[in-house]
Amino acid sequence: MAVPSVSAEPPAADVSAPTVPAQSRGPLDVRARITELRLSAFAGHRRAGFPLGPVTLFAGRSGAGKTTALAAYEALARLGGGASLHEAFPDPVACVPLRARPDAGGRRGFRIGCTADGAGGPVRLDIAVQAEPDFRIVGERLTAGGVVLLETALRDPGRRTVQAAWHTAGSAPVTRAPLPDDRLGTALLPLRVAGKTDGQRHVLAAAEQMVVALRSVFPCDPRPECMRTPVPIGSGRLLPGCDNLADVLWRTRAECARRHGLLVEALHAGCAGPVTDLVGEPLPGGTVRALLDRGDGLRTELARLGDGELRYLALTLVLLTGPGVLALDAPGEVPDALRTLTVLADGFDRGLDPCQRRELLRTAARMGERGHIRCVGAVSDASWAAGVEGVSVVHLDA
Repeated sequence: MAVPSVSAEPPAADVSAPTVPAQSRGPLDVRARITELRLSAFAGHRRAGFPLGPVTLFAGRSGAGKTTALAAYEALARLGGGASLHEAFPDPVACVPLRARPDAGGRRGFRIGCTADGAGGPVRLDIAVQAEPDFRIVGERLTAGGVVLLETALRDPGRRTVQAAWHTAGSAPVTRAPLPDDRLGTALLPLRVAGKTDGQRHVLAAAEQMVVALRSVFPCDPRPECMRTPVPIGSGRLLPGCDNLADVLWRTRAECARRHGLLVEALHAGCAGPVTDLVGEPLPGGTVRALLDRGDGLRTELARLGDGELRYLALTLVLLTGPGVLALDAPGEVPDALRTLTVLADGFDRGLDPCQRRELLRTAARMGERGHIRCVGAVSDASWAAGVEGVSVVHLDA
C-alpha cells in the first residue's frame, strides 16, 4: 500500500480568521491533559487517532504497535518540554511509515499530532517531520476553535529554519518570523509572542495549554534488578526506572502519611504474605534500603521479593505520589489544579499475577477519577480489564 510522503509544506490554511469561542460543554475541567494521540503516518500506524481517557490501555499482540504509540506520545512530550528533534526521536528513520517511498527529492518522513484539552477547550497540534535526507520539522500547525493559531512551513531547504505565521488579530492579522527547524514552534511561542492583543493572548493561552499538557508526562518502566540493593540517599525524586525506590520511600513515608497508608494497603492486597508497613532504613555510607514490615517483628528486604512484586510496588508508588515525587520537568509555574500528570507504562502488566494487575488497574482508575493522574499503558491482552470503571481499551491489530 502506498504511503504518502511528508511534503515540504503543510496544506494552506487561514491564519487570519477571527477567534471562535469554545463550544459550550459540560462541567468544565480546567486541567491541561492530552485527550487524543494522532499517528497520521508513523512507523506501522497510518491515519490513526486514539482517544485517551483517564486510564487507557493499548492492547494487541507483539508487533501491533503498542510500544510505538507510547513512544510517539513520549516524543511529543519531549518536544513540548523544549527538547530537540534528535533528543525526541533518536532513530528517526524507524519512525517513517513502512514501505514509504521517497519523493522526487529523496525525502521521506512522518506525521504525528495530539489534542490537549483544558480551560481553553480542545487545542490541536500536528507536525510533519522530514527524516531523510535532512532531519527537520517541515510543517507544524496549532489550532483551537477552528482557528489556525500557528502554522510553519519549510520555504528554503538550504536554511535550518521554517517560516512561521501566528495569529495576531491586531493592526496586522498575522506575525511572520523564522523559527528553528529542530524545535517545536508551539513551545517557543511564549518567548516570541508579546500578548498585547486579544489574538496574541489567544495564541499564548493555546500554546501554554498544549505545552503544560505535554510536559506533565512521566514514562515509567520499573527495573526490578536495580531495586533490590541499597541506593545512595539523594533527592527523593523517583527515576523512570524506579532504581532509587528505597530513597523515595524513605522520603514519602515521612512526608505524606495518608498516601503512604494507601501504598501499604495496596501492597497488602498485591504482595504475598501480610504487609503492615513499608519502611526505608538508612545504612552506613549514606545509603538506604527498603523493607516490608510483616507485623510480627519480621522485616523482608526488597531483595527477597519477586520481579512482579517489585514492579507492582513501583507502579503503585508512581500512581499514588504524583509530580512532586517523580523526576520530571513539570511546569512549576503552573498550579497543580491546572495540570494533570500522565504516566506512560509500557508493559503495564509485565510480570504481574492476576491479582496484582487488577489491583494496580483499580488504583489507576481511582486516581484517574480524581483528575490529577492519568495513565496510558500497553498490554498484550486486556480481557482481564473488562468491567473496571474508568478504563478504556484500544485494541490494535498486527
